[in-house]
Amino acid sequence: MIHLAVLFIWFAACAAQDLYQRHIANSLTFGAAALALVYLLWTGTTWLGASAAEGGWALLIALVLTLPGYALNKLGAGDVKLLMALALATDRPILLGTFIGAGLCAGLWFWLAPKVLPLLNQRLTHPPGENIKGASKKLPFAPFLLCGFSLSVLCLT
Repeated sequence: MIHLAVLFIWFAACAAQDLYQRHIANSLTFGAAALALVYLLWTGTTWLGASAAEGGWALLIALVLTLPGYALNKLGAGDVKLLMALALATDRPILLGTFIGAGLCAGLWFWLAPKVLPLLNQRLTHPPGENIKGASKKLPFAPFLLCGFSLSVLCLT
């Protein structure tokens, strides 16, 4: 249970950074991937207790699912690295559940946002003449991945 809590805190930190900065630091993604890989090689199991082979298959699936999105400029490099680290720390059902849940949450957001955001628009507008420079126009995907991870953990454990 503690391992799951640590994983959730790490995932929440990545999602928060992606939400606020539109970027996930390499120290969060590569650091977690390196720790998960060292743990996997040292103990022979993933962080959540799956076999090393299961972690390897999850990593392969993460790459197959994310690299085409990255090549088409639909996913950021941080999202790819985040899912690679998640794959090394978990297993195939959690990884696939996270990805499917993120897709469902993103679809729900795109369906609800046009209805809800105009109601909130008065508080979210910037003062006239103020431009946010350097901010990406792409919607951050890590918060959706966090929602998908939470849903998959609830459903699978």
